Parts: sequence; C-alpha cells; structure tokens
Amino acid sequence: MAQIFRPSANSIAKLSLLSFIIGVPTVWLAIAGLSRSPANTKVDVPLNQPVPFSHQHHTWELGIDCRYCHTTVEKSSYAGLPSTETCMSCHSQIWTNSPMLEPVRQSYETNTPIRWNLVNKVPQFVFFNHSIHIARGLNCNICHGPVNDMQITWKGNSFQMAWCLQCHRAPERYLHENKTAPNQTPRQQVFNMYWELQEHGKKGLPEAEKALASGKFEGSDEASDLEAGRDLIKKYGIHVQQLADCSVCHH
Repeated sequence: MAQIFRPSANSIAKLSLLSFIIGVPTVWLAIAGLSRSPANTKVDVPLNQPVPFSHQHHTWELGIDCRYCHTTVEKSSYAGLPSTETCMSCHSQIWTNSPMLEPVRQSYETNTPIRWNLVNKVPQFVFFNHSIHIARGLNCNICHGPVNDMQITWKGNSFQMAWCLQCHRAPERYLHENKTAPNQTPRQQVFNMYWELQEHGKKGLPEAEKALASGKFEGSDEASDLEAGRDLIKKYGIHVQQLADCSVCHH
C-alpha cells in the first residue's frame, strides 16, 4: 500500500497543534486587552461637546459648586445635566458675545435643549444610584477621575464590573473622613474637598484628598486607614455582605 502522508506531515501536524495551543490563548488575551483598552472603554479620551465646557475653569478657578449644574446628584440616581437656563444665569451677563457660546444662546432663543454627549454611563442592565454614594461620603473623583483638572471632560474609569466590585467587596479601603472637618456630614465632606482645593491648592490638602484631586486615589491599604474605614462602615450602617449581591446593581 502506498504511503498516504509524506514524512513532513509529522512536522506540519506538530506545528499545527503548537499553533493551536499558543494561538487560542494569545487571541483571547488580545481580545481581552482590547476590550479593556481606551480604544473600547474611552478612559482618558476627551469627548467633544457642542460647547467646549471646562470643569477646571468652572469648578476650580471660579469655585462653582458641582451641585449648581448637577442638581439631583444628592437626591437621585441620576446626577443631572445643566439646563440652558442654568448656563444663561451667568452667560446672559458675561461672555455674551463669545463665539464658543453661540450654541448656548441659540438653545435659549429657540427653547431647544443642548444635546450633550454623555461621557459616563453604565449599560441599561446596570442600576447605579449617585445619591447613596454621596450619602456615604464617596467623592466624585473616585469614579470620575480628576474632574477639577479637566478642560474637556474625559472618562476617568472603565466602570467595568470588576472595578466596581473592588469597592463593594472592601469599602473600608475607600471610605475616609477628613479629620480637619470632623463635624461635617459625609455628604458635606464630598463637596468640601473642592472648596479646600480652590483655597489651598493640592499641596494644602490632606493626603487622601490630595490623591483624590490628582485622580490617583485607588483605595488605601494602610492599617490605620483600613481600621478607620471599618469604623465608618459601622457608623454609616453599611451591610458589606450584601454589597456584592447581583441584585444590588442588577434588578
């Protein structure tokens, strides 16, 4: 009987098996890496808007409170976007002829809302409540990055489930209390950081707030901070064992 396969077929078969063993994990890792890269998550990628709004100018240089524009952040799941009337409360008096603000003036004159491009959003199957996080003293910058430094707003974190669970499984790493203002409520401390930043600059902030203002706060593993965080968990009545339940975010 004639030989069907040539001797080189053995080498080809071995090479095929080796390619499969190496290739499948490589492709999987490449896809996973791409899904977590800024190309997909848009983290650190500024998003153009109909009006070039600068958080740095408004919140840090001018000292406008976050809640002036995001009016429902303390009492609703949705933080809210500023209406044209909110913008015009200032810009009917200042920068009235600025070409950059023409979309705002047109919106006001035609009673047509500005179509802002959402920078931060979660999928429709995820429920997120801003108010409950604010009530526990979690600063905006933990999720949104260094908003006070943003000329054009970008996404500060990926909002992927694994990232959220880091806090839900160990909230003591992220909860902290500004010892220079011990009589403030957690909600007051969230926004007090921005006032201190405007008054003293980053160098004048406590270490935790300094990291927050720089967008580098990723939780603390210091023993003293963890102990203080656990005390705050008890103080705020947080049920840690329930935070990682699927039903907390997925109804």
